[in-house]
Amino acid sequence: MDGVTMGGGAGISIPGTFRVVTDKTIFSTPETQIGFHPDAGASFYLSRLPGFLGEYLALTGDKLNGVEMMSCGLATHYSPSTRLTWIEERLRKLVTDDPSAIEASLEEFSVVDLPDESSVLHRIKTIDKCFKHDTAEEIVDALEVEAAASNDELLTSALKKLKQAAPLSLKAALKSIRDGRYQTFDQCLVREYRMSIQAMSKQISNDFSEGVRARLVEKDFLPKWNPPCLEQVSQDMVNSYFTRLSDTEADLELPIKSREAFV
Repeated sequence: MDGVTMGGGAGISIPGTFRVVTDKTIFSTPETQIGFHPDAGASFYLSRLPGFLGEYLALTGDKLNGVEMMSCGLATHYSPSTRLTWIEERLRKLVTDDPSAIEASLEEFSVVDLPDESSVLHRIKTIDKCFKHDTAEEIVDALEVEAAASNDELLTSALKKLKQAAPLSLKAALKSIRDGRYQTFDQCLVREYRMSIQAMSKQISNDFSEGVRARLVEKDFLPKWNPPCLEQVSQDMVNSYFTRLSDTEADLELPIKSREAFV
């Protein structure tokens, strides 16, 4: 994962047995900013991060660098990007698929580094205090209190991102992470597929198309979310986000027997 690793890129990479990051890695799940939700297995791996870090990343879309990914468990090896050519050459020469041999080769080029003081990983207690709550409204309220009391730039930035995100997406993403904590990887993929179909169908809201318009196409960065605030997002709307469009709509079918399980 050398460079920007978001959305589908993260979905392809993170289920791997070996996950190499570098000094150029930028990881994020910014989907709530475009009226969508973290998908491609994100509700599985984010929900298994320490404390409530997964909720924080899913709702705010905040970025992690390679060192932070290594520290929180999203990556297995950290190496300067200048060594990637050496790593690739070493792996090409291996004549075995023995995981221990691959591990030894990667370790040879890996280094140990620690997150700097500005990292969110040094604020886990505060993140847990704010993002442990059951509802998005409570999370925002708790974050407002902590940001005002500490004048912490990271918390202020997180609060701003929550207020810029689509309200329906925040509630759907929160439920997705909480559900994912008790589901298998395959179950998360099937559920996220349902959520994605719902988001694109516009039957509940047109937030996804509006978010793409405002942030990616016209770039006026002034999305008109519907509903416009958390208080107007009903539980029925959130629950509908997790259902099939109709009884005839097929669920995602995975080739379970032909691949190894991601646990």
